[in-house]
Parts: sequence; structure tokens; C-alpha cells
Amino acid sequence: MNTPQPGSNPGDGDNDGSAGGPAPLTLHIKAGSGGAMTDEVGVITGDVTPTPELGPDGTIQVRIQYTGAEDWYTLTGSPAPLPPGGHAAFHQHVVDAVQAGGAAEVPCH
Repeated sequence: MNTPQPGSNPGDGDNDGSAGGPAPLTLHIKAGSGGAMTDEVGVITGDVTPTPELGPDGTIQVRIQYTGAEDWYTLTGSPAPLPPGGHAAFHQHVVDAVQAGGAAEVPCH
């Protein structure tokens, strides 16, 4: 699994997906009221960047950061099994959950 490292931008195109599955999907969004729950620091709010990455074992690890920051956190509930809809559909479910807020966690689908 390609875990974002401090100082990296996992969605900047430097991973074409050829080395370990699809390239990470990244979208800068605003967390809804109550933010998103992380394992490391609890709830984060405001402008965030969630990035789900498909692992070699068929699970998805969802990392999230304050947009533009260097530190990445694990969205609570991660890793999760890849749902039938696939990587892109799962990413959209994560985006929807974080935008809804309420201490959002990885959606169960």
C-alpha cells in the first residue's frame, strides 16, 4: 500500500497506479459540522483532503489531512474492505460522509 507521507501529495499524479493498483483519489473538500474522526488526533474540521488507497490485500486505507498540511491521519474505521462498487465509488462515499460531518468515519458499505 502506498501510504501518503508527510510532505507528499498523494493525488498529484506521481503514482499512475501501475505499481500497486489504481492511483490514489484525492479531493479537497470542507468537512461538515462535527468534522471527521481520526485515530490519531480525534476530530478534524474545516478544509480537508481525504485519500483512500487500495491495498494489495483488497482493503482500502483512508488517510485524511488538513488541506495543505504535511501531517496525514487515519480516518477511523480504516482499513475497510473494498465494496462491490469499487475504488472510485468508495471514494465518493468517503467524500459524502466527510462533507456530512458528525465525526464522520469510514462508511460501511
